Amino acid sequence: MIRLKTAAELASMRRACEVSAGALAAGGAAVRPGATTKDVDDAVEAYIRSHGGIPNFKGYNGFPAAACVSVGDTVIHGIPAKSHVLQEGDIVSIDTGAIVEGFHGDNAYTFPCGAISPGAEHLLRTTRASLFAAIAAAQPGARIGDIGHAVQSYVEAEGYSVVRDFVGHGVGAELHEAPEVPNFGRAGHGARLVPGMTLAIEPMINEKGAAIHILNDGWTVKTKDGGLSAHFEHTVLITAEGPEILTQWQVDPWNS
Repeated sequence: MIRLKTAAELASMRRACEVSAGALAAGGAAVRPGATTKDVDDAVEAYIRSHGGIPNFKGYNGFPAAACVSVGDTVIHGIPAKSHVLQEGDIVSIDTGAIVEGFHGDNAYTFPCGAISPGAEHLLRTTRASLFAAIAAAQPGARIGDIGHAVQSYVEAEGYSVVRDFVGHGVGAELHEAPEVPNFGRAGHGARLVPGMTLAIEPMINEKGAAIHILNDGWTVKTKDGGLSAHFEHTVLITAEGPEILTQWQVDPWNS
């Protein structure tokens, strides 16, 4: 069942999303050559807790960290580790969120670690742009399929592939709520968007093929062909006037 949010619930969601966006920025600031993915996770968790939130990923179905930190060919759900040292040229996806007053924020961004290759930069810029194309399609009266179609058509025109095994989702009192929000689909199909819906829209885009595989840890998702992958996400509220981004990124190096 799709849960429409009341004004009081949205006030709590706004606070959760503000903390989530700040935590994402804190994690991004920790991305540098020589840092570890555990350093990134520590920065995220410290920010969330110091701003009155609870890391919503930590302990979720047994996940051990406050953030998923996914590097290079890792699509999503990378487990932070002291042993994983970031290198110049890496691309580093951070996916995190916070619980505040019983409601969730959820956001992700793929950061460059130092200077990256032109190919990696194009992947990041394209994936980021596909997110905003999807948000622009999330108008009241539109349908879920319009969101996925916007992502798919944008990135496939650039020669990239959409991950199909994982999708966006509703978000609110639960981290994952109905409806599912695929990054592919047919325009004009799926659930209708109405004011009060809150969605985590999150393109996961691969440099090469769409196929993925999950490591034996049960979490880490990698591209099957070893190509790079990028991931960008906002929590978005559907209003009568149009989509409103609740997780306004505080750091956005690709906004140019």
